[in-house]
Amino acid sequence: RIDPRKGMDGVRYLERAVKELGIRGLEVSTFRDRLYPNDKKYYPLYAKCVELGIPARIYCTMNYAADRPMDYGRPLYLDEVARDFPELTLIAALGGWPWVPELVGLARRHRNLFIDLAAHRPKHLSKPGSGFEMLLQFGNNLLQDRLLFASSWMTLGLPLKQVIKETLELPLKESVKPKWMYENAARILKLPQG
Repeated sequence: RIDPRKGMDGVRYLERAVKELGIRGLEVSTFRDRLYPNDKKYYPLYAKCVELGIPARIYCTMNYAADRPMDYGRPLYLDEVARDFPELTLIAALGGWPWVPELVGLARRHRNLFIDLAAHRPKHLSKPGSGFEMLLQFGNNLLQDRLLFASSWMTLGLPLKQVIKETLELPLKESVKPKWMYENAARILKLPQG
């Protein structure tokens, strides 16, 4: 995570972090930065991500900080970023709740947009009324190659094994589970396959 207000110092730091430390992506925390993801202060960092061939993972869900706008993480703002940076791999972090249909629409619209479900307890995602029904439906077919496992096990206060177990118990096709659990992330993070 790099403060976008650092300008070119932040861009140079990102390049060093990737080339010298082996970092494989940029974390953008819009509600912490108090900026929308399409704020032009982020654009030099996004451009450097494209140059370095790394994804930008952008906070994409509501936040609970009552002293700032709830919609810093609204998926709609990723549309402009995806259009301006079609070569940038974007990861919409945390599944977009309560704007899940909007995020699904954006993922269908932009082939460079991936989605992770961090910070949500997997066993609750498939419950009627959870708000994630559409994401599970499309993540099991049209978007199966763009969903990523993300545990947030420390945030959830659960052992990692429990989060994995609950994810594997979601109503997904057997052929989709390996994609969500590893293959999709391995592809965009350039990790060994299989």
